[in-house]
Amino acid sequence: MTKNKNNKTIWNTRIKGKSSSLFQKIGSSIEIDKRLYKEDITGSIAHVEMLFKQKIISFKIKNKIIFGLNKIEKEISNGKFEFNKIYEDIHMNIEKRLFQIIGEEAGYVHTGRSRNDQIITDFKIWIKSSIKKINSNINLIIKDILKLAEKNIYTIMPGFTHLKNAQPISFAHYLMAYIEMLDRDKKRFLNNLENLNENPLGVAALSGTSFNIDRNFTTKKLGFKKPTNNSIDTISDRDFVLDFLFSVSVCSMHISRIAEELIIWNSDGFKLINLSDKVTTGSSIMPQKKNPDLLEYLRGKSGSVYGNLFSMLTILKGLPISYFKDLQDDKDLIFRSHDTLIDCLQIFNEILRNLTPNKKNMSQLASSGHITATDLADYLVKNHSMSFRKAYIKTAAIVNLAEKKRKKLEDLTISELKKIEPNLTNDVFKVFDLTYSVRSKKSYGGTSFDNIKKMIKKYKKQL
Repeated sequence: MTKNKNNKTIWNTRIKGKSSSLFQKIGSSIEIDKRLYKEDITGSIAHVEMLFKQKIISFKIKNKIIFGLNKIEKEISNGKFEFNKIYEDIHMNIEKRLFQIIGEEAGYVHTGRSRNDQIITDFKIWIKSSIKKINSNINLIIKDILKLAEKNIYTIMPGFTHLKNAQPISFAHYLMAYIEMLDRDKKRFLNNLENLNENPLGVAALSGTSFNIDRNFTTKKLGFKKPTNNSIDTISDRDFVLDFLFSVSVCSMHISRIAEELIIWNSDGFKLINLSDKVTTGSSIMPQKKNPDLLEYLRGKSGSVYGNLFSMLTILKGLPISYFKDLQDDKDLIFRSHDTLIDCLQIFNEILRNLTPNKKNMSQLASSGHITATDLADYLVKNHSMSFRKAYIKTAAIVNLAEKKRKKLEDLTISELKKIEPNLTNDVFKVFDLTYSVRSKKSYGGTSFDNIKKMIKKYKKQL
C-alpha cells in the first residue's frame, strides 16, 4: 500500500474516473459507522500484535502502528478528529490518519485482512457491548418492579381476561408477570451474545489469506469464544444482526404491551393507577388534562423497531453470498434499534418510579363482576363431591340468580343459595372474600401472598 499523497481513496488506484457526487454521497457510511471507532481501533491493535507474533511485521512497525492508533482514538474521543466522507467509512478514515501520523509503515496495518472481515469484527464487538448495556438497563427495571411489588403484596385487584373481571389477584403478582417477560428478554439477548461470539477477523475478503496468521490469538485478544469456521459464510453472515433486531423487537413488544395496559389503567374509565406530573403532559386546549404521553411513546416506538427487523430480513432474503453493498444498511438498522430500545427502557424505568396504585379503586373494581365465582365452583368440588363441570353449572345458576336480584354473590342469603344447591351451609360465604380467594391460590406460580414473597426473594437473589 502506498501513501495517499493526492487525497484519493486507495481503491481509486484501479478506478480511473472520478466518482459522481451522488455516488460519493450514497457510498459514504462514515456518519453512521464512526461510532465504531473504538471497536475498529481495538481490532486493528489485536491484528498488528498478531502480525508481529507471527513475524509478519517487525517490532518497530507494530509499535509505530499501535502508537498511531492510540493517538487517533484520543483525537476522536476528544472531538479533534476530522472525519472525511471521501474515505467512505470509519476504517479508511482511521487508516488515512494513520498514514499522516506514522508515514509509510501505516500500510502494514491491513496485511492479511479486508474491510469485509474488519467491519464484521467491529460490529460484533459493538453488539456484544450493546447487549450488556441493554441487560443492565433491564436489570434496573426489574429492581424497581420488585420494589413496587414488595409494597403491594396485599393490594388486591381484578385479574382480567378479555379486559373483563376474571379472578381476584395481588397487584404485586401482576407486576411480577412483567418481570417474567423481561427476564425472557435478558435470556434472549444472552443467547444472541453466545451465538455471535465467533471471531471473524482473518477471513479477509471471503477466502482467507495466504499469510501465516494466528486467528486463535486474535480470538483470545478480542474476547471471542472461537474463530469462525468458514470464510465465505463469515463475510455473508448477518444472522447475528437478525438475532439482535429480533431480540430488540420482542423486548419492545413487551414494553408496548405493558404501556398499553398502564394507559388503560390510568384512563378515567379504570383509574387503577396514578401517574405523577413528572411523566404526564398537558393539553394545548383542555386545562384539566394530564396525558400519559410517555407511555404512548413507548407503545408507538415498537413499530419503528419492527420496521428495522423487517428491513434487514428483506435485504437478506434474495442476497447471494458473500459480500454486497446491500449489507451496508445493517449498521444503521442496528444502531437505530439499539438507541430506541435504550431510550424506551430508561423511560419505562422513570414511569415505574412515578407510578402509584389506586388501591381503593382496585378493591372496588375487584368487588364487582362476580369475580369469586370460580372460587365457589372449586368449593363445590372440594366439599360436595361434585365434578367440576357440575359445579360450574351450579355456580352459573347462582350467578344468574345474583344478577336477577341485582346482588353481589356475597349478598345472597343462605336460603337463596340453597334453592340451587340445598347442601350449602354458611361456611360457603368465606369463598366470596377477596383476600381468602387470593390467599388460596397456592399452586406454584399462583397469586397467593406466600408465592409472591418467594418470587420476590428469588429475583432479588438473582440480581
